[in-house]
Amino acid sequence: MKTSLENHKIPGTIIFDGQRAIDGYALNKMCFSFNSAENRAAFLSDPDAYCRKFNLTDKQREAVKSRDVLGLLESGGHIYYLAKWGGIIGLGVQDLGAQQTGMTVEEFKAMLARGGAH
Repeated sequence: MKTSLENHKIPGTIIFDGQRAIDGYALNKMCFSFNSAENRAAFLSDPDAYCRKFNLTDKQREAVKSRDVLGLLESGGHIYYLAKWGGIIGLGVQDLGAQQTGMTVEEFKAMLARGGAH
């Protein structure tokens, strides 16, 4: 029997469920730490060391390094926390949304201007 989530799949959407919350705990905890200017500076100084400090998986560290939003979402990242990470590396919310939808930033902005219509 399918769960209610399986019956209501939205193409391109990664569901943040209990397992993803568990898998992404360290990643989201690291991103939450960016509320502190000192932690943002430490991350920018040595991103890989900062990721290791929070025990991110190899997959998560690679996704951070390559700025792979979808990879981070798939490995348990929550968009609320990932927005904090994106902000310190120069990715705005529209950059994150464009990656999530497989669009360029310009295409994503145009879609938003049309009220979300593709």
